[in-house]
Amino acid sequence: MTSDTQATQTHLTSQQTEALGLIWQVLPQARLVGGVVRDLLKGRPVADIDLATPEPPEQVLATLKKAGIKAIPTGLAHGTVTAVIESAPYEITTLRQDVETDGRHAVVAWTADWREDAARRDFTINAMSRGRDGVLHDYFGGQNDLAQGRVRFVGEAATRIEEDALRILRFFRFQARYGSHQPDAEAMQAITTHTGLLRGLSVDRIWSELKRILTGPAVPEVLGLMERTGVLTALFPEWAIHSLTKIDALNRLVMARARLTRMVEAGAPADAVLRLAALVPDEAGALAQRLKLSNAEVAFLKAVTGEPVPQPGMTEADLRRLLARDSPEVLLGRTWLRQADASGGGAAQAEWLALRARLSAMTPPVFPLAGRDVLAAGYPPGPEVGAMLEQVRTWWLAEGCTPAREACLARLKNF
Repeated sequence: MTSDTQATQTHLTSQQTEALGLIWQVLPQARLVGGVVRDLLKGRPVADIDLATPEPPEQVLATLKKAGIKAIPTGLAHGTVTAVIESAPYEITTLRQDVETDGRHAVVAWTADWREDAARRDFTINAMSRGRDGVLHDYFGGQNDLAQGRVRFVGEAATRIEEDALRILRFFRFQARYGSHQPDAEAMQAITTHTGLLRGLSVDRIWSELKRILTGPAVPEVLGLMERTGVLTALFPEWAIHSLTKIDALNRLVMARARLTRMVEAGAPADAVLRLAALVPDEAGALAQRLKLSNAEVAFLKAVTGEPVPQPGMTEADLRRLLARDSPEVLLGRTWLRQADASGGGAAQAEWLALRARLSAMTPPVFPLAGRDVLAAGYPPGPEVGAMLEQVRTWWLAEGCTPAREACLARLKNF
């Protein structure tokens, strides 16, 4: 155990410090746990604050309410109560021990043993806690692992993975953020042996974790590790669907990862769906359905892998026509995907950069007529309204989307 009260105060905002003071007044045994402890040790700003305490959740809920602190029973079955102070949430979870695990869910019981609670956590860097006195409680060498850039499971890696297979993906996420050298050999071996357990996870949990990997740092490197262990193949069976042999499927996998790597290196935004599209461009519909993406994610994935794609050298009229059909976000996404497929050096990259600058500076044109305008021009209600509107819109597009409302109305009357 080490003491560093000053560090605790330095990297928390005044609002966070005051809120913790209120919580510690009524729950003096509570400790900071998880990400906030890592952030304090690394000197990073703290976004979310989680605490643990030996008191049972019902007692925590009652104690907070009695002190006038807004308390929400966000997960009493899991021992979690959320204190809300100045609109900011502070999750407080009762110390737990695993009674039974099946690779997806755990049956837990409350405990007052801090080491026992720490032992059920995934990685040593997540198993540390810090009390109100600033003392760091580190039972498994997490502080040293954090300093050395080493992501290591608590206890036996295989056991931790068998308890919850999602820890396979969490390992890669934390390796990308905190690993500074070759990944832990025991962890990699255990993951390689247990990739089949990923099939037992819900797709919601997989996509939630995968999004964090795809939008995090060192994406090409961590995907390479996932490829080595067989995790990528397990996550994306789409690569093998249309492959005649295992070698063909492996080649498709390698090409997909290389494509994403080129896109990241070119400076593409850290958008999870865009990066997913780079990995599995030919099976967007099936992939979206399998991973149960949100409606907005499905729409973007299908659109960004579609046509037409803006190209360097297009005229302003060409780009306006594209913007009249698709959003700037979709068109920009298509340029990143196409650039990742295209060959060329710095000159080619400069051309794509210039194209995106032009697209970003343009205001998407809006066709100025609607069905009511056709009716006002004397056409009877019915299918002819849509047909006439489409004829005028086709002319408007051919003119580069520049004719104003008056010109479009005149064109309608001429028809």
